[in-house]
Amino acid sequence: MPPKLKIVYYVEPDAAALAQRAARFMVEAVEQAAAKRGRARIAISGGSGPKPVFALLADPNQPWRARMPWDRLELYWVDERCVPPDHPASNYGMTREALLDYVPLREGQIHRMEGELEPEVAAARYESALRNSFRLEGAETPPFDLIHLGMGTNGHTASLFPHSAALHEIGRLAAANHVDDKVDWRVTLTWPVINEGAQVFFLIGGADKAEILKEVFLGPNDPERLPSQLIRPAGSILTLLLDRTAAALLPPVDGDGRGFFEREE
Repeated sequence: MPPKLKIVYYVEPDAAALAQRAARFMVEAVEQAAAKRGRARIAISGGSGPKPVFALLADPNQPWRARMPWDRLELYWVDERCVPPDHPASNYGMTREALLDYVPLREGQIHRMEGELEPEVAAARYESALRNSFRLEGAETPPFDLIHLGMGTNGHTASLFPHSAALHEIGRLAAANHVDDKVDWRVTLTWPVINEGAQVFFLIGGADKAEILKEVFLGPNDPERLPSQLIRPAGSILTLLLDRTAAALLPPVDGDGRGFFEREE
């Protein structure tokens, strides 16, 4: 029987405090990985959720920019929309505008998904890039030090959408995925890759996420409909960084704003 998944969650009073919590969490994870292995490899998500976090990391008036060991950081993406990098919907484009234009990362440290290519070509090229940069052999999976995820109101994470083909992809590192309800294509890391991350965390805010959070983490297992349930890190610990409105239907936290519960397979 597989071990239970321990879900540890931290609840902040508002969006600003949540962004600070996430910035601290990311910096500390990168510091630890860089100290242990000489460099840190992290995969980030896009969308509106992490944008204020990236702005904090880039802000010279915040402590996080000075603490982050930029020279030992390798930056990857969890997923990307199939659009050019200067398109308003590009995850890379958002990250560039909020973070990359302001921090000392060299071009060789930034490993973007090429959303401007045909979806299958972009996925294959990203898989090749992962194999080369991590020096993988055979069926090895890239051992990311930190993977940052979001969650949609339909229970999707990365670009793993309900009832989509990529949910069944277990042999590839990256996959092209067609999103029927949005009539577009994405490129995404596959869920087995995400689950091999040393640390995996969800960053989720807003009252519109409360019901889906409860359903994903406290409801019955149905990953075809709720793809976020596929995220079960190999270390059997999953971290959630939440604001108060998103966490409203989860079990109460302690006085430090921390809670945890276990989930069966």
